[in-house]
Amino acid sequence: MARNKYDVDERLESPFSFKHLKRSGVYIKHYADKMTFAFLINTLGIILALFTPKLTQQIMDVAVPNKDVRQVLFYSLLVTLALAGQTLMTTIRSRIMTQVGQGIIYEIRTDLFRKLQELPFSYYDNRPHGKILVRVVQYVNNVADMLSNGIINFLLDFLNLIFIACFMFAMHAGLSMIIVAGLPFLVIIVFSIKPRQRRAWQQVSNKNSNLNAYLQETITGMKVTQIFNREKVNQGIFDNLCEGSRKTWLTAAYISNLVWVSVDNISTIVLALVYVVGMLRYSGTVTFGILWAMGNYATRFWQPITNLSNIYNNFINTIAYLERIFETMDEPVEIHDVPNAIEMPKIKGDVEFKDVVFAYEKDSPDVLKGLSFKVKAGQSVAIVGPTGAGKTTIVNLISRFYNLKSGQVLIDGQDISQVTLHSLRSQMGIMLQDTFIFSGSIADNVRYGKLDATQEEIEQACKTVSAHDFIVHTANGYQTEVRERGSSLSQGQRQLLSFARTLISDPKVLVLDEATSAIDAKTELLVQQGINQLLKGRTSFIIAHRLSTIKNCDIIMYIANGGIVEQGNHQELMAKKGEYYKLYTSQLKDM
Repeated sequence: MARNKYDVDERLESPFSFKHLKRSGVYIKHYADKMTFAFLINTLGIILALFTPKLTQQIMDVAVPNKDVRQVLFYSLLVTLALAGQTLMTTIRSRIMTQVGQGIIYEIRTDLFRKLQELPFSYYDNRPHGKILVRVVQYVNNVADMLSNGIINFLLDFLNLIFIACFMFAMHAGLSMIIVAGLPFLVIIVFSIKPRQRRAWQQVSNKNSNLNAYLQETITGMKVTQIFNREKVNQGIFDNLCEGSRKTWLTAAYISNLVWVSVDNISTIVLALVYVVGMLRYSGTVTFGILWAMGNYATRFWQPITNLSNIYNNFINTIAYLERIFETMDEPVEIHDVPNAIEMPKIKGDVEFKDVVFAYEKDSPDVLKGLSFKVKAGQSVAIVGPTGAGKTTIVNLISRFYNLKSGQVLIDGQDISQVTLHSLRSQMGIMLQDTFIFSGSIADNVRYGKLDATQEEIEQACKTVSAHDFIVHTANGYQTEVRERGSSLSQGQRQLLSFARTLISDPKVLVLDEATSAIDAKTELLVQQGINQLLKGRTSFIIAHRLSTIKNCDIIMYIANGGIVEQGNHQELMAKKGEYYKLYTSQLKDM
């Protein structure tokens, strides 16, 4: 069985690099003031907490032996105030960093979504949408926490480590040397694990992406799944993807936990050595209070190291997510305004293709091979031909959804590659074959074609395409909410709404790609009347499976083998008895 896009692991183009973290600094610097304040607040809390072992040592070695109750109460109060101060500082810092984290999520997600709006059709043609979705939602959440709390925690734990070392060396240098003696062993372990750890978490990212892509595809196509009784087959595919995700996560977690386990074991051994050496070698000079305090400092010394190892684990994971996010942000925007692009003047409607050569992929065969034709303003052009001949490609090129391999597409004599996309597309009305209805009201879906449209304009557009009658019979008329992808409407109703959405923009050039393919014969007659009114004074390109709907077009072009095989009006082409004649008569026989 051929592999699908959802079960093919994504390949990263760039090796591990700190440049990804450096690049993310653009988001961090926007919150530098808040992060600095949170850092200073928490630093104060750390210092307060480090006084507690020293105060406790005074209680054990001075106040208790002297049976000084007032001194015990005094030191106990100081310990309580220090711990309360630390708690307050930590709470303030947590609230600040929560705001920072959500701000970073907002900015990264906004930039990523803006980039997705700019990417061409070809980007979405080649990728499962679920793999795109997981980057915008899950990966951004994971990255934002690391960029906010992770960096602050790293600095705080590193600073905490230095403060603890200062406090414990000031108390007893000999025992302190035993505590820090375990560090070289930890460094060796961490750097030996790092390469395996990164590869493992990249695999987790791949498998989760695959799972998300298949889940999104399956939910979207659930009706087809049930029609063809594919539930058990799909369940088997999903189980395999889940198993792959589970195994890679367990492997990555096992490798990552080696760091934590190593820290825990080394810290336990070091703590035991502190007590043993303290009692055997320094029994005459080290009091019980000092020994207890050094044991406390030893535990505190290895706690930030444990935290740093956890942060390091998260950092490795985050780098994998950052690579995915920046990989999307770095995707070339192939369809963009060229330098010094001009505004498209008000379109009259003359359209010309000059020796147009086009292929969807760089190394794939050409779909169009030197295509040339001219259309005068106001003419209606029907494009017919066999499946895959390039009919939809032609209308997509008029709107510049793809770049040409060579040649030119001209509107009113102006090469459309030299004008701004907004000024071009804002004067065009396009109804693609794949009808898409957004969640929201019926009126909102029609208004999508003209955001400032009045209710009267919306209703007029719907009346023109014969959608008004079914709309007024819905629960709330034009305010009726339609579910995701318009699932509460029939396919014909969705096409009528899409048609109204196109009409309301009052386009100068109109493109209808199988605009009536899902409408019944009776409704089609009504819609055709509206189309005839709309086409007056506009240049229009119509792709229609039913040839009876294009008989009145000024020009009919039969496309095959990358070019125009026949061209003329209906009567001329029927008289030639060529390819169009064969296609038209074959449809008559099937009726």
